[in-house]
Amino acid sequence: MKCEIEFLAVGDAAKAGDAIVVRYGEPDAFGLMLVDGGHAATGDRIVRHLRRNFTSRVFLEHVVLTHSDGDHASGLRTVLREVPVRNLWLHVPWLLAEQSRHLFLDKRFSEEGLRKKLLAEYDIVAEILDLAAEAGCKLHFPFAGERIGPFTVLSPSLEAYRYLLPQFDRTPAADQVAIEQAGMWIGKRTALDRVLEAARAKVHSWTTERWDAERLRNGGLTSASNESSVVLYGSFEKGPVLLTGDAGINGLTWAADAADALGLPLRRFRFVQIPHHGSRRNVGPDILDRLLGPKLAEGSAPRFSAYVSAPAEDADHPRRIVLNAFKRRGGKIIATQGKDKCHNAGFPGRAGYGPSEEMPFFTRVEEYT
Repeated sequence: MKCEIEFLAVGDAAKAGDAIVVRYGEPDAFGLMLVDGGHAATGDRIVRHLRRNFTSRVFLEHVVLTHSDGDHASGLRTVLREVPVRNLWLHVPWLLAEQSRHLFLDKRFSEEGLRKKLLAEYDIVAEILDLAAEAGCKLHFPFAGERIGPFTVLSPSLEAYRYLLPQFDRTPAADQVAIEQAGMWIGKRTALDRVLEAARAKVHSWTTERWDAERLRNGGLTSASNESSVVLYGSFEKGPVLLTGDAGINGLTWAADAADALGLPLRRFRFVQIPHHGSRRNVGPDILDRLLGPKLAEGSAPRFSAYVSAPAEDADHPRRIVLNAFKRRGGKIIATQGKDKCHNAGFPGRAGYGPSEEMPFFTRVEEYT
């Protein structure tokens, strides 16, 4: 099976997000899949793009929302209003109210009370579901082991999602003790935590990095919501594909474990999405070695394409130490930075797309304490 993966430029010059169009099959018989819908304004761009390239009668076989953050979910509302969708895949927090109720700190919540609280907080997801119901598209839940066209869901499992849900930023307080006892505590961020994280994320100084001296470290920590991102393994004739959403080290480790259990080979990818717009908190050397293979000798030829969705004018994303880490392991690094990018593995070339400029190995990188 052939594939074509388009990363659409999302947001304005300084706002990141994801919207990925996947074409799979053969040139005369293919399906279309959309992974995430970017910001609210991205929806119109996706619709125009689909109609321009696949005729006004275009329809989507599958739409996948990797997680409920606005820069991934918002644009799907326009897509569902304007384009026929056969299958919608997403997590619905309030449907797990009863299964997760004991993991919230306030034990007075009834199932219905918790359901209403979650429904109110995730109004974009609720609107997406209403639009899907009106359009008659089938609803599915993308937990580990499910098949979505040529893709297999590697992460999260239903069990992992249940423990992550109380740790999301927008859900009621979590019962940390109960979650820690299960070994699933990641941490719940407060509004102040998010402000401090944004301040720390700013690059205050720079340093040098060599090919043989990696500065990226293990132990990065992203949000529980990001860790709930759907991780997809695509099986194609020119090599497997890994789409990661905003998953962090936990989500990627669960994905690697699932791939091993399912007999899906790692380290042979033809295409990999760099998670969370190139954030340093989402990857580390150990998980990259496991997924992609060990570091190569300097000057080695690339073994796979590594795409990252990042704004054109965001000085902080993608992180250079992250791009360097993927490059050391054989990645040809391509960043959107305000332009649509297309990876073609078997389909005829598309008008408007030429060879993508590969990002270099950076010797000047971010300094962190």
